[in-house]
Amino acid sequence: MSDTALNAPWATADRQRVATQFGMWAFLATETLFFGAIFLFYAVARWSHPAGFLAGAREADAWFGSANTIVLLTSSLTMAIAERGVRAGLVALARAMYALTIALGLCFLTIKGFEYAKDISEHLIPGRRFPLAETGASAFWAFYWTVTVVHAIHLTIGLGIVARMLLIPRDRLAARWTTAEGTALYWHLVDVVWVFLYPLLYLAGR
Repeated sequence: MSDTALNAPWATADRQRVATQFGMWAFLATETLFFGAIFLFYAVARWSHPAGFLAGAREADAWFGSANTIVLLTSSLTMAIAERGVRAGLVALARAMYALTIALGLCFLTIKGFEYAKDISEHLIPGRRFPLAETGASAFWAFYWTVTVVHAIHLTIGLGIVARMLLIPRDRLAARWTTAEGTALYWHLVDVVWVFLYPLLYLAGR
């Protein structure tokens, strides 16, 4: 493992690492509670009106969802390689993997944009022009829009965090492995949330 770049107020690499991990895990715990509340809404809405809720779910485009799942899981792999590359002092490899992770993240958002355009053109937004009459269908789409927009915001924040790794000078990147570790934890959280969302959004009712 490379030497560690110490940030104030930490006097040792071990303390800095523990503090970084604790802070990130505390943040992830709050995120888990947040998404847990959203998933609870999904469970209650689906249980209350199962037929209408699943009728709404069948309108979600599984092709877009599946493509984005592949893209995001691939980005999780490139992030893992980047984090290991920083630890091993393989700066060129790490930077290439960070750049690829950003490209895959942008690809995810682009696909999601096309999906949103299709959904909007079909008026799949709860409201006056919503095309599905079954009770519960609008609840699914309220969940869909809420959770996918929140996820996209988290992913966009993640892109900024990953981009920050590329701004670190090459000769100092290997010493920033605790930062790389925190960056990887955040990105994997975004991926894990999507792994739970995919079957709820695109496989329900099929």
